[in-house]
Amino acid sequence: MTSPAPTRPSLPLRGRVFRAVSLAPEAPLAEWLALLDAALKRSATLFDDRAVILDVAGLKPAPSELETLIAELSARKLRILGIEGAEAPLPSLLPPRLIGGRPAGDVVEAPAFEEEKPGVSSLTIEGSVRSGQSIVHREGDVTVMGSVSSGAEILAGGSIHVYGALRGRAIAGAARNPRARIYCRKFEPELLGIDRLVRTAEDMGTHLRGQAVQIWSDGGAIKIAALG
Repeated sequence: MTSPAPTRPSLPLRGRVFRAVSLAPEAPLAEWLALLDAALKRSATLFDDRAVILDVAGLKPAPSELETLIAELSARKLRILGIEGAEAPLPSLLPPRLIGGRPAGDVVEAPAFEEEKPGVSSLTIEGSVRSGQSIVHREGDVTVMGSVSSGAEILAGGSIHVYGALRGRAIAGAARNPRARIYCRKFEPELLGIDRLVRTAEDMGTHLRGQAVQIWSDGGAIKIAALG
C-alpha cells in the first residue's frame, strides 16, 4: 500500500494597505515639472515620509522617457513606490507596475510642528502683509486688516482672519489645533493649511475664487465653503 505524500505547508500571502500620494504628470512635461517645483518651493516638506504612486495613464511615455521622469522625481527626493497606468512590460530597473488603485482625496499631510498647547493671545496686523513677509504667531489667532499678498505667509497657532484678499500662504492651527479656521474676504490663496493638513492652489479649483470663504478641517480633510 502506497503511503500518502506528505502535505507541504502553504506559503502565507497577506494583503496590506498603505497610504500614498498619486502624481499624474501631464504634457508638456517641462511645464508640469515647473508646477511641481513651485509647489515644493511653497512647502519643501510636502512629500516628506510619503510614498508616491506615479500615474502615467495620461502621459503614455516611452520606456526611455519614463526613466528620465523617474530620475527627475528622484532628484527632487520623491520616492516612487510604483507606476500606475503604464503599458507592460516595464524595464526591470524601474519601480513595479501597479493596477487597481483607488483615489482617496486631494489632501496632503503637512510637516509637523513642535507640540504646543494653543494659547489665547491674538495678533492684529494693521494693514497688509507684503510679498516675502512671513508672520509667525504660534500662541493664538492672527487677524490681518488688509490683504496677504502672493509670496507672503501667515502661520498661526489658532485661527486666521483676513479682511482683504488672501493671495499668499495661510497655515492655521500650527500648534496642533485641528479646530482652527481660516476666514478671508477674497479667496485667491497659494496654499492653505489646517493643523497638519495642506492643500495647494492646484487642488482647490476656481469655483470659489474671489469670494468670501471659510476653511476648516473635518474628518482628516480640508473643507472650503463660501461665507453667505
